[in-house]
Amino acid sequence: MTSFILRALIAALGLWLATEWVNGISVNTPTTLLLAAFLLGIVNGIVRPLAILLTLPLTLVTLGFFLLVVNAGMLGLVAAFLPGMKIDGFWPAFSAAILVSVVSWIGNAMFKPGARERRD
Repeated sequence: MTSFILRALIAALGLWLATEWVNGISVNTPTTLLLAAFLLGIVNGIVRPLAILLTLPLTLVTLGFFLLVVNAGMLGLVAAFLPGMKIDGFWPAFSAAILVSVVSWIGNAMFKPGARERRD
């Protein structure tokens, strides 16, 4: 459970950076930002694997680059569920998905939340 919370906080950092650096993304309150990170974790755990499976041929043809479009779609889905989060189109979602992915990758590499749980 602590691993999920840590990953949600890292995603919240990525979403906050996206709201600061990417034009077209806005989050009204810090609470909405944390809810968006939590919901993004749930969406990435449930909906994203199904989307990847359904788009597997296109992902293979594009050598995996279509996964960025899938990530943008997951951010759009989160924004559709939260009234305090707004994304103005595909390109802001695409840019934010790249930024959130990079921040999550760096954060997970720094903290390695799964490694601590495997030793216990």
